[in-house]
Amino acid sequence: MYREQSIMSAPIVEPTSKMAVWILNHYAFSPDMPGGTRHYDLARHLLARGCDVTILASSFHHMTHTELRLKPGEAWKVEDVNGVRFVWLKTFPYQGNNWRRAVNMLTYMVRSYRYGSRLPKLDPRIPRPDVVVGSTVHLLAVLSAYRLARRFRCRFIMEVRDIWPQTPVEMGRLSKRHPVVWGLRVLEKFLYRRAEKIITVLPNAAEYITQLGIPQEKLTWVPNGVEIANYAQVPPYKGGDPGNFTILYLGTQASYHGLDTVLETANLLRADGNTSVRFLFVGDGPDNVRLRERATSLGLDNVEFRPPVPKSQVPQVLGEADAMMFTFRDLPVFRFGISPLKVFDYLASLRPILYSVRDGSNMVEAARAGITVPPENPEALAQAVKRLLALSREERIQMGLNGYRYVKANHDMPVLAEKLDAVFRCALAKKPRE
Repeated sequence: MYREQSIMSAPIVEPTSKMAVWILNHYAFSPDMPGGTRHYDLARHLLARGCDVTILASSFHHMTHTELRLKPGEAWKVEDVNGVRFVWLKTFPYQGNNWRRAVNMLTYMVRSYRYGSRLPKLDPRIPRPDVVVGSTVHLLAVLSAYRLARRFRCRFIMEVRDIWPQTPVEMGRLSKRHPVVWGLRVLEKFLYRRAEKIITVLPNAAEYITQLGIPQEKLTWVPNGVEIANYAQVPPYKGGDPGNFTILYLGTQASYHGLDTVLETANLLRADGNTSVRFLFVGDGPDNVRLRERATSLGLDNVEFRPPVPKSQVPQVLGEADAMMFTFRDLPVFRFGISPLKVFDYLASLRPILYSVRDGSNMVEAARAGITVPPENPEALAQAVKRLLALSREERIQMGLNGYRYVKANHDMPVLAEKLDAVFRCALAKKPRE
């Protein structure tokens, strides 16, 4: 069961002075790009609270595997995106999860430090940081943030969005005996210990981090969320038509999402004579081509694939659907909870959600916003689809309203930015580390 947790014991304080914050997120995106915009959205509200925010991100888009921000010959550039400052860094291109992606991570680490250490001189508009935040997915980005904090003698904060190296080990991508994993575990503990504060996006990550000897009081939970204001123009939800019902999956299509379960569900419904339900996939990812080929081989005319859309177009796309779909494989790492960006968008869209995940933070269940079934179980998912269709329009509308009210109260970006600002100012108020 999902439980809201206290963000921090210290009181939320009003901003009293300008504070320069640098965020190192290899995979940070602006709203005109496909993908999540957590740090862009938070930065917009931090600006209003008296912060000066700079985001150091890769210009190579890891979902579309294309160079989106830099021209040939450019190694970096500064761009203002609706008031949020991005520093785009050139990184090594890649197509799959192979050695080229590892080199991509290494080049981000090297160049974020190389250019970051000179940024105030290279561009006088960028102030020296008071706080440097290093955000996972991978630990090399966080190591660069730590080194920059040392370089500028300021506060270092670590943000955990994925638990590395535990996540790739439990997903079967790396052996726990691999020398790289051993090295990452050493680096992980080093960074946890050096961080002034540790922000966790996953609601139960403290169970893992404290087992490594890190004190509980160092941890702060600031989850993902959504910019509710962006959903003001979403078409009103009228409950859907059971005779022509669209179920949408939005976002990355990777092996850990277990999307074969959705294809098998579509096949079961078709075999059962149900021709009224259409499954729509919008996005891309390493599994996209394989999933398309499998849908074709099964002859699934009730499944459609579309390319990814920029974040700014997500509310419009969600407005086309009658219900949302979210699935994950049954992996033990999800016992620490999950905080998937797409689910917050789903909740804000006023549509009911079919949720096929076993995790320790079931927001859909807590919000009474949909139907939950065990993961990797197409029979159970097919039955859930039938249950959803059997509900009245009013009952489906109520599920959507429940989700919207829940996410607005707990995960609207202005609320999360206020809590994050308090973390930064709490860290600044403490005696500096030697």
